[in-house]
Amino acid sequence: MRWRILGLLFLARIGLGLQFQTVASVGDDLVAAYGLDYAGIGLLIGLFMAPGLVLALPAGYWGRFVSDRIMVVFGLGALALGGLVSSLAVESWTIGLGRIFAGAGFLFTNLYFTKMVADWFEGHEIATAMSILVMSWPFGIAMGQVGHAWLAVAYCWQIPFQAASLYCLIAALAVFAFYRTPHDLPPLNNGSAARLTRQEWRLILCAAVAWGVFNAAYVTYLSYGPKVLEDLGQTAIAAAGIISVGSWIMIVSGAVCGQIVDRIGGRNVVLSVCMGGAIVALLLLSKPDAGLSASLLFGLIGMAPAGVIMALSGQALRPHVRAFGMGVFFTVYYAIMLVTPPAVGAIRDATGNAQGPIWFAIALFALVVPLSLMFQHFKEMQNLGLRKEA
Repeated sequence: MRWRILGLLFLARIGLGLQFQTVASVGDDLVAAYGLDYAGIGLLIGLFMAPGLVLALPAGYWGRFVSDRIMVVFGLGALALGGLVSSLAVESWTIGLGRIFAGAGFLFTNLYFTKMVADWFEGHEIATAMSILVMSWPFGIAMGQVGHAWLAVAYCWQIPFQAASLYCLIAALAVFAFYRTPHDLPPLNNGSAARLTRQEWRLILCAAVAWGVFNAAYVTYLSYGPKVLEDLGQTAIAAAGIISVGSWIMIVSGAVCGQIVDRIGGRNVVLSVCMGGAIVALLLLSKPDAGLSASLLFGLIGMAPAGVIMALSGQALRPHVRAFGMGVFFTVYYAIMLVTPPAVGAIRDATGNAQGPIWFAIALFALVVPLSLMFQHFKEMQNLGLRKEA
């Protein structure tokens, strides 16, 4: 049953990446239609993430009173509404308003999809399950990169927004009709009794920072990796194509990495190897004629443990505080993702080349292993305390 549920959640979560990708895919059309510059396009893309910083904690708290299924249906509905509002825009600010609606939906769905998988797979191949769930995001983006561009050329720039909204609406109906809560999950309470323990605070903060810096490093690589290759003589299109290879490979390598950790264990060893691979890949990126090898290594090894890191969030929390704890987790994640792009941009301005941001990404990847070791230390302390209470 849990694998069918995971399949449902994977297919539904594709809609998040599909809706996110709309502005990037039709950016040139928006520049022509509204006279925007590319900084304005970047702002529209970034607005998708903005609601998460202020809504993550409330969204987690509301989960004490409302079922996960309803929260996800609400989130997917907001994603559909946001895309529709953007598609009907007569001025550029209306597109931004639609992105904010969609971003709020992204927060709700992202939080509760993660919680649902943690509820279903706690103690049962959770790293594999989280790896599969996480890969739905790049899969949706990749679908959008191909499909949105074709729809915009064949019809008009509004159609990609509407197509993504239709997908999200169908996904909402599917989750409402077919999602079921695990039978052994504690029932919802009235909220006052659910509190994170000191150890849970430590665990969820370690997990959140690890997930935040991992994603910040990945986004930095996507943003500045092509520029490194361009500086070495590649055309912009060729550089983007080489860098994208890693993202396609990670869709498969992530699931394999999750299986290794679930079946063999050794999470910290796996993370050490993978983060070492990510660092080596970024170092190779600046070497002549090594761009494709670097991208292959990055996707095959460096990005493989995404689900393993995300699984820490589910392992940090008891089921009845998981919704609020996920709110804490995503608040920290969004905060890191908010401050990183300006910091990376400042590094780019200060160094005068794209290699400066890549060194910053290397430092972020290097932080993941110490954070995982801290998580393990706090988890052992928690287990020791539970044994003493027993």
